[in-house]
Amino acid sequence: MIDSELKGILERKVLLYNTPEFIAPDPVSIPHGFTRKEDIEIAGFLTALISWGRRPAILKAASRMMHAMDNAPYEFVTGYSDDDLKRLAGFVYRTFNDSDLLFLVEALRWLYREKGGLETVCTAYFNRQGLIKDAITGLRKELLRVPHLSRSEKHLAAPEKGSAAKRINMFLRWMVRKDNRGVDFGLWKQIPPRALMIPLDVHSGNTARKLGLLKRKQNDWKAVEELTARLRIFDAADPVKYDYALFGTGIYEKWP
Repeated sequence: MIDSELKGILERKVLLYNTPEFIAPDPVSIPHGFTRKEDIEIAGFLTALISWGRRPAILKAASRMMHAMDNAPYEFVTGYSDDDLKRLAGFVYRTFNDSDLLFLVEALRWLYREKGGLETVCTAYFNRQGLIKDAITGLRKELLRVPHLSRSEKHLAAPEKGSAAKRINMFLRWMVRKDNRGVDFGLWKQIPPRALMIPLDVHSGNTARKLGLLKRKQNDWKAVEELTARLRIFDAADPVKYDYALFGTGIYEKWP
């Protein structure tokens, strides 16, 4: 299949899946429940970190997190008391438990009080070399300055160690991309969409390989770089919009 044909297919799939109808069954619906920038950021970040497995289960667990924070995540994170933290006790989603959540709530409080918040930290590290990899690595570094159990580190992706960082790349897509379709938020203005990296998972990876867009067999950071570079040929300004085409096709269709 030549590139022009492939681009045409991908563009049609983007139009099919990058729609408001995509929101309700997807984890992005959780931050869509808020209007304040900081609420959207924190709800999106925490939701993204538990976004593996079946999407209905993810939505149920993320909703439970937000309810425990009185559906005001920014106010909760920046102003919680010891009694407030008791509401988080017993939270479990797969390998993510209440000790991980408590650490992240404390780390986010420190990040917003001392470092200016998620956008400020990610942008500062991105600006060093213009690489999303640096933004992800830097955010992880800053969050881990807060005392934590070693078990919690696995929930923060480390692309420098080879991780595909699917969940944090998805979060960054939510925060950075802006179009007229209404799914992504486009709240962060200092990181350009052209710099984003594909949120690679089993569904998007399998579809990309069937289409000849990805040769690497492992879903790791090298595969993310390979696939994103190929997608930039089709749209250098907004390569990650094709996440909708690859993921949507992988979830809802059987590609011949």
